[in-house]
Amino acid sequence: MTDKKFVYFFGDNQTEGSNKMKHLLGGKGANLAEMANLGVPVPPGFTISTEACVLYMKNNDYPEGMWDEIDKNIDKLEESTGKKFGDPENPLLSSVRSGAPISMPGMMDTVLNLGLNDKTVRGLAKRTDNEWFAYDSYRRFIMMFSDVVLGIDTDEFENIIQQKKDELGVTEDTELGTNTMKDLVEEFKSVYKEKTSSDFPQKIKQQLKMAINAVFNSWNNERAKKYRQLNDISDELGTAVNVQAMVFGNMGETSGTGVAFTRNPATGEKEFYGEYLTNAQGEDVVAGIRTPKSVQTLKDNMPDVYRQLDDITQKLEQHYKDMQDIEFTIEKGKLYMLQTRNAKRTAAAALKVAVDMVHENLINKNEAVMRLKPSQIDQVLHPMIDPNSELELLSSGLAASPGAAVGKVVFSAEHAEEMAQNNEEVILVRTETSPEDIGGMHAAKGVLTVRGGMTSHAAVVARGMGKPCVCGCDGINIDMNEGVFTAKGYTINEGECISIDGSEGKIYMGEAELKMPNVSGELETMLQWADDIRSLNVRTNADTPEDAKLARDFGAEGIGLCRTEHMFFGEERIPVVREMIMADNKEDREKALQKLQPMQKDDFLDIFRAMDGYPITVRLLDPPLHEFLPNYEDLIEKIKKLESEGGKQEEINRVNDLLKNVDALKETNPMLGHRGCRLGITYPEIYEMQTKAIIEAACELASEGTDVIPEIMIPLVSNEKELDFVKKTVTDTAESVMNEKGTNIDYLCGTMIELPRAALTADKIAKGAEFFSFGTNDLTQTAFGYSRDDAGKFLPLYIDKGILESDPFAVLDQEGVGELMKIGIDKGRSSRPDIKMGICGEHGGDPESISFSYEAGLNYVSCSPYRVPIARLASAQAVLKEEK
Repeated sequence: MTDKKFVYFFGDNQTEGSNKMKHLLGGKGANLAEMANLGVPVPPGFTISTEACVLYMKNNDYPEGMWDEIDKNIDKLEESTGKKFGDPENPLLSSVRSGAPISMPGMMDTVLNLGLNDKTVRGLAKRTDNEWFAYDSYRRFIMMFSDVVLGIDTDEFENIIQQKKDELGVTEDTELGTNTMKDLVEEFKSVYKEKTSSDFPQKIKQQLKMAINAVFNSWNNERAKKYRQLNDISDELGTAVNVQAMVFGNMGETSGTGVAFTRNPATGEKEFYGEYLTNAQGEDVVAGIRTPKSVQTLKDNMPDVYRQLDDITQKLEQHYKDMQDIEFTIEKGKLYMLQTRNAKRTAAAALKVAVDMVHENLINKNEAVMRLKPSQIDQVLHPMIDPNSELELLSSGLAASPGAAVGKVVFSAEHAEEMAQNNEEVILVRTETSPEDIGGMHAAKGVLTVRGGMTSHAAVVARGMGKPCVCGCDGINIDMNEGVFTAKGYTINEGECISIDGSEGKIYMGEAELKMPNVSGELETMLQWADDIRSLNVRTNADTPEDAKLARDFGAEGIGLCRTEHMFFGEERIPVVREMIMADNKEDREKALQKLQPMQKDDFLDIFRAMDGYPITVRLLDPPLHEFLPNYEDLIEKIKKLESEGGKQEEINRVNDLLKNVDALKETNPMLGHRGCRLGITYPEIYEMQTKAIIEAACELASEGTDVIPEIMIPLVSNEKELDFVKKTVTDTAESVMNEKGTNIDYLCGTMIELPRAALTADKIAKGAEFFSFGTNDLTQTAFGYSRDDAGKFLPLYIDKGILESDPFAVLDQEGVGELMKIGIDKGRSSRPDIKMGICGEHGGDPESISFSYEAGLNYVSCSPYRVPIARLASAQAVLKEEK
């Protein structure tokens, strides 16, 4: 015999557990014990611990001593209720329900009315003087047991019930007579025998053992595993099993069952909210087979019960200091509480409840800040698809940028811009996007791509714009020639309407109803509380004045990444950029750059004004030059079309020249090719132009009284000599401009740490760098050797198989990439103790990665504008977690 305890009793002044034992008893078991301790009317029972479940799954058998404990607790339960399992005169019936340490509503299995057989059903009928109730309970038990324990489809039984209703011309289960219920029992037993080749079990202990096994096994059913994956719940926790004496809501009009919330779960309003059914059992309410009544109608139907229920729920909310989700049963006018737990709620409700409870002195501000998940802020800032919309799912991909959008399908950026100018709402559908698509992305309501991951161009830009985006959707095929895409056997033509959900990664046919965000004053209150706590600064990734202003409105304290390449794609600019790229000598290249310089300066003037008084980190040109040229295949097609249609030779020659340049600039692996500081070394005149535009704009604004704090960032440095070479170009140009303007600008020159070698040699690089910004998108790519645009093809499988816990482009890999960052931080500060350090990759908006950034000692995080509020909250939570 082992000394380990696996079973804990609750109720009847013998309770052995409490709410502090959730890890062991699961949420349901711990709360049943807690309610019993509080004197709330709870039917007695016992809880089999999560440890027993873990051992059962590991060894495919019960742990030693567990069943002996169950037998002893059955004796206690029989003594407490005055009934006995299997007693034909006075049978004890029980429910067998799951209960994980973390709430997983509806994910695992439940069996009700266990203990009924051909003998005990007659005893129950006689004891209650209600034959209909006894056989109704028996047919429910057979159906539920068959489904949960043996996996027999409930439709097998529902079809029989419906056939009986049709024969008798009735619509409700409660209209079926006693004899019909008896017939249903026999027919259900026949289905069981047909499906299992055995009779329905009559031994009560056998029923109990099979039900306990089923609940243990339900921990690993597909829906439970999927729920844990979506909600980041460990697979190692296991579930407890709660065996509880049945109380019956199906004993007539003075009986019933219901589910209620202490506050409205949709809005957070402080009102008792819920539904119940008379003459019903618990599954009837959630199954939707009958229309429930508002719990408020209990005031008229059973006023004493309502008053007691209202008192108990208020008591529970005060005790738990959180909104509660309760289940209750009324048996012949007597109220029993079957469950309480912290209620699931919408993001808007979570925000309101947390703020209201501070004002009600139930919790303090720190507790309120910890109550809200940072991801919930995303939901209140973006439109969502109405959950009541009935839509055909076309395909799924990566949830790359949150929110929902509806629009007509377009396959080119140009067409998107044209249609948007005509006030038509469009969804841009591309195999993948490039910087050249920026105009169409801006014009579209949402973006859908076949390829690409969470840090692909489409994902990064869409998040920065606050537009919904689904990437890596390889379930669709685009035929540009026909102007269609296909998915699941459907063909969607250009111009037809689709709906995308960037929060869930779903694509639907047709036009969904959208629920617009309702941002209330509670969000501002909550974020102010967070700002009072956090020490990590929050900046934004912004490339336009509009993005900068939006981010300021969301509380950004500067720009951590301004990508200058996005400024090159304006309609007036792209021809000049291509002129610069196609120049075959420095003189011609500088002529083109002279045309670009005032355009760049205007961009910086507007962005600097929007960020008056806050630092702006400007990244010098980073992507390979071929990205500014048209697609090679598109140019081939254009030449063919010009030649076939008799186009002008001058135009054909121009396109041919473009084609030659595209071919000359083509690289086998452009992400590791001629880009970043390598461009600044090969063509220093490009960085000279950009530096001149930055410093001229800063000087001009400084003379107007605007406080400008520029930080010039040199990208993709791998050793200190690269940095020194490019930094000289930057500082010489800056000094020249300041001397010319007679204005001194206090600027910084630093680098982006995005290559493993840079992190490992950061002590040398820091001697020349006044700040580091960790570009975790490329650092993750180069550390793993994953192409961030192609990894979406296999990363979901890696996560599903447990090779990776999460997408490393979405959640920072602390073990590898994080370790490189720590090395870079420590080495950098060993050379320059006061060096400013931040993170500007997409991880800057991920709560888990923000927590790591705080612990690692960074000064700031930078993220897309719509994620600034998330980062503010997550930064505060990082402080509070450390204080615990």
